[in-house]
Amino acid sequence: MDVDIAPPPATIRHIGWSNSMSRENPQSSYATMEDADLVRKAQQGDILAFEQLVFRHDKKVLSLAARYVTSADDAKDIYQEVFLRVYRGLKKFRFRSEFSTWVHRITVNVCLTHRARGRRTMETVRLGDRTDEDGETHGEIRDPAGGPDHQAVNADISSRIERALGVLSPKQRMVFTLRHYEGYQLGEIAQMMDCMEGTVKRYLFTATRRMRDQLKDAV
Repeated sequence: MDVDIAPPPATIRHIGWSNSMSRENPQSSYATMEDADLVRKAQQGDILAFEQLVFRHDKKVLSLAARYVTSADDAKDIYQEVFLRVYRGLKKFRFRSEFSTWVHRITVNVCLTHRARGRRTMETVRLGDRTDEDGETHGEIRDPAGGPDHQAVNADISSRIERALGVLSPKQRMVFTLRHYEGYQLGEIAQMMDCMEGTVKRYLFTATRRMRDQLKDAV
C-alpha cells in the first residue's frame, strides 16, 4: 500500500453499505455526465465527480460481493477495498475499456483474493436438466406450488446450492455467479476476468456440470 497517497474521499467512508440503495444522488448537476467525463474530472482532483462515479456503480459492486462471499461483513470489506483501489488507480486509467468494466474487473480480483470468514445462504439459481457447450443451462428448479412445506423445501434447496457452490474453484464460482446471478454475457465476463471468452466458457461449463452433479436429487 502506498503511504504517500492522499486519503480517500469521504464517499468511500460514508456512502452507505446499509443506505446505498436509498440515498439521493450526491451531486445532481453531475448526474447527466458520461462516465468518461466524470473520470477526467476525477483525475484532476474533482471529488464530487468521483462521488458520482461511486454512486453510479457501487450497487453492482455490492451485489457481486454479497453473492460471492459468505457474510455481509466480508462484502462490506470488499466494497471498501474496491473503491480504495479505484481511487488510487484512477489517474492511471487510460480509457482502454469502459470505466464500468474496469471497476467490475477490480471487484472480481478483490473477490477472488478475499478470504471469506463466514457462510451465507444464496437464493435459488436457475439450474437445468440440459447444459450446452457454452455452459448455459435450460430448464430450472421450480418451486413447488403452494402447500405448507413450501418454505421448508426452498430452504433445503438453498442450503444444497450453497454447499454445491462450495465445491467450485474460486474462478468457477466467480464465472457462475457473474453469469447466473448477475446476468452478464460471456464476453463481458471475459473482460472482467481478463481472459479469453473460451476460458470463461470452460469455467462455466465445468461449474454448471459440477453444480448439477451436486444437485441431481433436487433437479
